[in-house]
Amino acid sequence: MPYEIYAVLLALGLFVAMIAMQELGHRLGDRVERLDPEGAHAGTGPVEGAVFALLGLLVAFSFSGAASRFDARRQLIVQEANDVGTAYLRLDFAPPAAQPELRDLFRRYLDTRLAVYRHLPDLAAAREELTKSEGLQQEIWAKSFAACRDGGPPARCC
Repeated sequence: MPYEIYAVLLALGLFVAMIAMQELGHRLGDRVERLDPEGAHAGTGPVEGAVFALLGLLVAFSFSGAASRFDARRQLIVQEANDVGTAYLRLDFAPPAAQPELRDLFRRYLDTRLAVYRHLPDLAAAREELTKSEGLQQEIWAKSFAACRDGGPPARCC
């Protein structure tokens, strides 16, 4: 039997068990309240405190996880910006004849990468821009390789 069926059966079984335990607890609580109306609520303070403490811990872990994911995303964006900037500066080492075309390709690549983030709520448009940027990246690599192979010695810094 596939695991999906086991998972569905387990979820349904747990749901039915939770409903049954809730009903059992409700009936037992009604019975205890009928037998001893004043003592029925005695001793629930520590239980409520424990439940709220666990709820607070759950909320704290949720916010902590969200903050760490936000920081990781921000670091990835900074790293990508640094990588693109470094690669653009390295175009100075390409042969002088190939530099204008490669710089234009890099500008178009950067525009498509920015468009990916701009279109992010619309996943189809973001994927289309991502595909364009990957095509430009391949074109940049191919033209850089061809320029370095065929262009003679690279430009030198003073």
